[in-house]
Amino acid sequence: MVAMGSGVAADCVTSAERGAYIGFMSVGTALGPSLSPILGGILAQYLGWKAIFWFLAIFGGVAFILFLIFFPETCRKVVGDGSVPPAGYNQSLITYLNQRKMTKAGHPPNYEERDALAKARQVHFPSPLSTLRIIAEKETALILFYSSLVYAGYYAISTTIATQFAIIYGYSDLILGLCFIPISVGAILATVTNGKWDPVDGNYSRHAKRLGMPLKKNRQQDITNFPIERARLEVLLPLLYISCVIVPIYGWVLNAKVSVAGPLVLLFFLGFGVSGLFKVVQILLIDITPGKPATATAAFNLIRCLLGAGMTAVVNPMINALGNGWTFTFIALVWIVFSPMLLILLKKGPQWRKEKKERQERRKEKRAAKRERNKDKA
Repeated sequence: MVAMGSGVAADCVTSAERGAYIGFMSVGTALGPSLSPILGGILAQYLGWKAIFWFLAIFGGVAFILFLIFFPETCRKVVGDGSVPPAGYNQSLITYLNQRKMTKAGHPPNYEERDALAKARQVHFPSPLSTLRIIAEKETALILFYSSLVYAGYYAISTTIATQFAIIYGYSDLILGLCFIPISVGAILATVTNGKWDPVDGNYSRHAKRLGMPLKKNRQQDITNFPIERARLEVLLPLLYISCVIVPIYGWVLNAKVSVAGPLVLLFFLGFGVSGLFKVVQILLIDITPGKPATATAAFNLIRCLLGAGMTAVVNPMINALGNGWTFTFIALVWIVFSPMLLILLKKGPQWRKEKKERQERRKEKRAAKRERNKDKA
């Protein structure tokens, strides 16, 4: 669902306004992991742990029905700019009823363009190879690996909130769930702030103005010669280094067993910094993989979830051996030591994108030439 959300956003908006729309979309992805510990704590406290799974089944079922009824198809290979009527399983119930109503009124949709898109579309069995190819590319590999390291550290912090606060402060399941509110509010504020005040889109506009490039918010522009890496990373890097300062302080505050207000305030700022960082990463991935937003996000999910799972397995033994202070200091040092990967991306990214585009153009020319030869033989 996270991957498809990025795909829908890329279908609907251009690079010039992607920050705002990804910001709005990210509210949902921030709300999920943010509210789940709170709701889980309430359900476990009063109804038992099994109630959590009943809640998930009911909530997921309701969301699924709403999608079937209301959600329109956005894939440009299916509906173009939205003016092409979708067919079959690509239709929501509302879309189907609207098309039938138009047909009865004597204004049937134009199916010629839909059939032309369907003919050009290559349907094949889903394969993970496209995701692995994105991981193997130099530019995406750097941003995927580094952001996944940050995700693993963030996951280590969020998953140990319950255990460490229970040990240090002796809280119940309900109170432990409430301890997630500051990091949740910080995460949501990061997405809403970036959506409303647009530092991501604002920085894009600033670079476009500096280069004399006109902004066309209703049309996707060629960014081959645009420094998209710099435009995005200038927003990302301050969020990263602020988070690198907060994480060790959080660890040593826990180590000192001070008032709970101290770590909760730090969790708020950490949620703001890291969630804002992830949103910028998601936008940059979509920018540098045109036509493959869902695949790029799927690659991001694959790497970060693998590293996050591994970090979950080792963080509690690390805390038992080193204490909270040194464990979270180690996480911050890992982020700092590997951060030059982003500087390499900043310097080499534009050149790599140009080389990639040239390779793609050569492959297209070869395929076109092959089709012509086959036509001549026929």
